[in-house]
Amino acid sequence: MSTGPGADSAPAPAAHNSPSAPKPRSSMFSSLKIRNYRLFFTGQVVSNTGTWMQRIAQDWLVLSLTGSSAAVGFTTALQFLPMLLFGLYGGVLVDRLPKRPTLLATQSAMGLTGLALAFLTLSGHVQVWHVYVAAFAVGLATVIDNPARQSFVSEMVGPDQLQNAVSLNSANFQSARLVGPAVAGLLITSVGTGWAFLLNGLSFIAPLTGLLLMRSRELNQVERTPRGKGQLREGLRYVAGRPDLMWPIILVGFIGTFGFNFPVWLSAYADDVFHAGAGAYSLFNTLMAVGSLAGALLAARRGTARARVLVAAAVAFGVLEIVAALAPSYWLFALLMVPIGIAGLTVNVTANTAVQMGTDPAMRGRVMALFMMVFMGGTPLGAPVVGWITDAYGPRIGFAIGGVVSALAAVTVGLALARVGGLRLSVGWHRGHPQVRFVPRERALATAA
Repeated sequence: MSTGPGADSAPAPAAHNSPSAPKPRSSMFSSLKIRNYRLFFTGQVVSNTGTWMQRIAQDWLVLSLTGSSAAVGFTTALQFLPMLLFGLYGGVLVDRLPKRPTLLATQSAMGLTGLALAFLTLSGHVQVWHVYVAAFAVGLATVIDNPARQSFVSEMVGPDQLQNAVSLNSANFQSARLVGPAVAGLLITSVGTGWAFLLNGLSFIAPLTGLLLMRSRELNQVERTPRGKGQLREGLRYVAGRPDLMWPIILVGFIGTFGFNFPVWLSAYADDVFHAGAGAYSLFNTLMAVGSLAGALLAARRGTARARVLVAAAVAFGVLEIVAALAPSYWLFALLMVPIGIAGLTVNVTANTAVQMGTDPAMRGRVMALFMMVFMGGTPLGAPVVGWITDAYGPRIGFAIGGVVSALAAVTVGLALARVGGLRLSVGWHRGHPQVRFVPRERALATAA
């Protein structure tokens, strides 16, 4: 974050909800005017595409080596396990370390992992345990890389462009999600998985070059946290004492754990409900990626991260999942993937930005590590439960329960944030239409009087 006025103090929760709060407008790509962020963004376009290529190639390679879907799941678990085990410690390290050199190290490590897999696969010596080790190694690098990248964005763009930059990062990732698997599929069928690993390894040249070309004097300098005892506990106490940070993280945790289990649900709908096969599963995922990309671009136009936007998007996400669970036709279900993608991405971007903007720069690495651990680590924990419910009671019940839990979590967190911000629920009419909104407590009392 910028070290300008107010950068080290958390904004009052009410400022995000008050009707009198300023509403700065932002162009969709305004943060790309900043040279350092433009270099970062360009590098991520290339490496994110490579990362999606490796994900597809990795799963296919494990399946071809073992013939086991369980082995594929184990590989994915190995990649998430380090974040669950060491995510908070990674945040402590990130707060102590300079962000750009740290990213140079983590991005290099992930690139070398891809190149090592490429060498083993192309030479014909690859074994499944090699893939397991590579997946775990990437997961270890991610423990540091994720909070470092999250924190470094604010150093590149400052507080005014943070919402826009976080949104464009998400748009970047979702674009790669559309392109990477398609390219990987072509490579796997034409020349083999080894070439997908090779291109992923080489793709890290782009972000490394961008990091090296950045101008240090144009970064918003943040004082690093000195080494000391109890910094992990300090970070947890900091979040626990800040309800405006704690509640969005809790909301993201519930939605990530119970609402984002789309591999379980979409495959079950494609196979068991609509009996349409792998093509339908691919279509559902593509439409959701399109919605997520649209949600990221829409979020990039907003100048602030408002609590009411976060809560409204989370409620919409849960309700849309319930509606989709009950959808009677194939095409209605498929089309609902687009607004679900928009709402889910809006929740992620808005929560991410609100937490970053409200966090003291000296604590940002630890707080963002907790945020990413809760969001990324929740899905592997919730997937077995959601999968059991889906198997036992059917895809419609499983999907609907995920939506119900998400919507209830959103309402609960919305009421908690309203209380923290000194707000009350106001129900009335505006231009002939019902209106439900949060208003300052004093205004609600005056209206009632």
